[in-house]
Formats: sequence, structure tokens, C-alpha cells
Amino acid sequence: MLLLRRDGLLPPLRRILLLIPEICTQLLDAIINHVPSPKASIDAPFQMLVSMMERDFYLGRILTGRIYSGTIRIGDRVHGLRNKDSGVEKIEDGKVLKLMKKKGTSMVLTDCAGAGDIISMAGLANPSIGHTVATVEVMSALPTFELDPPTISMTFGVNDSPLAGRDGTHLTGGRIGDRLMAEAETNLAINVLPGVSESFEVQGRGELQLGILIENMRREGFEMSVSPPKVMYKTENGQKLEPIEEVTIEVNDEHVGLVMEALSHRRAEVLEMGPVPGNVGRTKLFLTCPSRGLVGYRSVFSSDTRGTGFMHRAFKEYEKHRGALGNVRKGVLVSMGYGTIKAHALMSLEARGTLFVNHGMETYDGMIIGEHSRDTDLDVNPVKGKELTNIRAASKDENVKLTPPRLMTLEEAIGYVASDELIEVTPKAIRLRKKYLDVNKRKTMSKRPKE
Repeated sequence: MLLLRRDGLLPPLRRILLLIPEICTQLLDAIINHVPSPKASIDAPFQMLVSMMERDFYLGRILTGRIYSGTIRIGDRVHGLRNKDSGVEKIEDGKVLKLMKKKGTSMVLTDCAGAGDIISMAGLANPSIGHTVATVEVMSALPTFELDPPTISMTFGVNDSPLAGRDGTHLTGGRIGDRLMAEAETNLAINVLPGVSESFEVQGRGELQLGILIENMRREGFEMSVSPPKVMYKTENGQKLEPIEEVTIEVNDEHVGLVMEALSHRRAEVLEMGPVPGNVGRTKLFLTCPSRGLVGYRSVFSSDTRGTGFMHRAFKEYEKHRGALGNVRKGVLVSMGYGTIKAHALMSLEARGTLFVNHGMETYDGMIIGEHSRDTDLDVNPVKGKELTNIRAASKDENVKLTPPRLMTLEEAIGYVASDELIEVTPKAIRLRKKYLDVNKRKTMSKRPKE
């Protein structure tokens, strides 16, 4: 603003700033004249549809929404209602303990509120997003919206690897469960079910949503083991159904072949294909694909298209199971030693495939250190050092030149792990490991028929 006060400086910008009040006035007048006012009756009984929910340490659950009708005051008796197939169900009776409104970016307390106001209230512990809060004489719930069903589930458990407890501060199953239950209370898109041996099944709408939850937890100091994503199937009339997604893709013409080949292995069906209007050299694909086929495909898609591709996906419906997927991943290199990884050992393992680790990192039996160049798993020893003699000195390891490893991010790890593998998540590291660390037990379990 000091620059604008000087004569001759930024005159076009100064003129624009002088016109802003007039433009805003005209815009607000247009909104008042053309946008219909909300229908709300101040004399009717109190009703509010919950649209947001949060947790307060002292007040408990706080419900936020717009008052549909009536007025509400502190101390009024209210109850929660929800629509079900059999009719309206009462959730809970209670009393309004606190009423709050937004003033700018801060929350202020108020004694009463009326129809049309957006408020936050405390006093009920069980109603959730989409439920109705009303006075006790009202027994009808407001119409709500339908949510997409969960399509992906992952199991969160205690980290039981030999390197557990080195980085994190929240290690026990109880702490992990409390954190997941708190997340499910405020995030309607996530369901948490208790599992066996201090594990929890977390259901969500995609691996990206669950990946964000895992990343938030590791930043808060949690250590845990996470299973690969599993698709949630349905059975109707004796037929197995799976979630199908609509996928829209735009890629350069030279990448269409790679994308089509990869998606064919993932049971995708192309519905439409053609050039992008007004964009020469680009092709647009519209297809349907099972959710299980798209797990982990985003990183593959970015690599195949050299970062120039665009992909959008959305849940469509449950359809008939499309059969087993093609071969979308090779085998892995599994460590059979405990200790510090040696450069001398990695030098001989580079020819076996792509490494996920660098020398100097810690490893243990059953940890995945790379991808095998073949379709089978291979047990290797990355901690083996070279034999030292008077001629072969340890300092000669400094001359070893290794190819930079492929360090896995959390998003890549979620899409990479197989059904017999786990992701070890700590605040400082993301490791891949076999579910059973002992090699003999892995061989025994591999002989059992798969579910």
C-alpha cells in the first residue's frame, strides 16, 4: 500500500483496487436478487441435519449443521433420529450443553439460534453425519444423502519385526486401536472393526484414503504393520460381486499401447476410445475396471506415460466378478540375514533384479530388499561381507559403485505388496516384509490352497 501512495507507481493496479468495492456491491446485489432465499420456518419445531462432526477433549462429540426449522437454546431436550428401511429410529436422548457459531475464523458461544443459522452443538454422543437432531416431540427425520460403500479394507496391527520400537512412541495395539476409533468417529468414510491379536480391519473408499490415514499416524509417532489392500466383495443370489470403477484416461498417442496392455492384465474393459478434441497427439480412453485391478496402478501409469498422462477414477457399482488378474508383479528378493547391509553383497545382487535398499541400512530375516527379475521369490544374504586377507582389505568396499536403489514411498508400497506380505510403517522408515519371517514357515504356508 505504501507503493500505491506514491504518484506514478502502479496506476493500473490502483485503478483496479478502486473498482473493487463497486464490483463487490454489484455482485452482492445480484446474489440477493437472483438466488432464492432458504426455506426455513422459525415457528416450527427444531430440526437440524448433521453435516460435520468433530471431537473435543472436554465437550465430547460436537455436531455441526444448518438449522432447518425452529429455534434451539442451551438446556433444551433433544434427540437424534435416523432413517432406516423399517422407519425412523431414535438414536439417543440428551440435552444441549453448548451452542457455538462461527464469527470469522473463530468460534463464539451463543445462548440460542434459529432457522437458517449454522451452529455447532454439544450434548449428544451417538448421532453422526447424515442424522437428524430435533426436539423430543419431533419423530420424523430429515432426508439425507447416500454414501458410496467401502470398497477396500486393510488390517492395521502391531509391528512385530526385529527392528520394532526403534523409531516410534506409540507401539501397542491399544494405542493403535484408540487412534483408529477416534478417526472413525470423525471420518464417516472409514469403518473400523476389531480383528484378532490386537489388529483392526479398516474399511475405506480407496487405497489413497487409507494411505493418508497411515501417513498421518506415522507422523504422530505410531509404529505398525499394515496388510495389503483387500477388495470387499458381495454375494447376491449365490453370485460373487466385486466393486467396479469408471476410469477416464488421457495420454499421448505413443503411450496408448503400454496403457492398454497394462489394463488388459487388470481385467479392464474399454467402452470408448478416440482423439481428444482440440488436442492433437492425445487419446482419450473411457473404461471400466475392478477396484482390485487399480490398486497400485497409479504409479505404474505415471511411469508408463512419463508423467504426461491423466487418469480419473470413480466408483460405479458392484458387478459380477471378472476373474483372476494377469501377472502384474514379479517375485521379490527376501533377506535371510540380520544386520547391516553390505555394499559387497549388493554388488552381486544387482544382477538379480531391482534393489529397494542401500548399503548401511538395517535388515532382518524375511525383509524384502528388492524385486526379483523372475516371477519367483529368491532368498538372499545382503549382510555377507567379503573375505579379508592381507591383500583384500575392507577399505576396498569404498570403490564399489552401485546403481541407485528404488526407495519405496508409502503410496508405492501399498500398491506393491502381495497377499503374503506386510508393510512395516515407522516414523522414519517404510519397509516391506513377508508376513511370516521364518523361511520354513513361508514354504509351509505357500503349499496351502489360497482363499
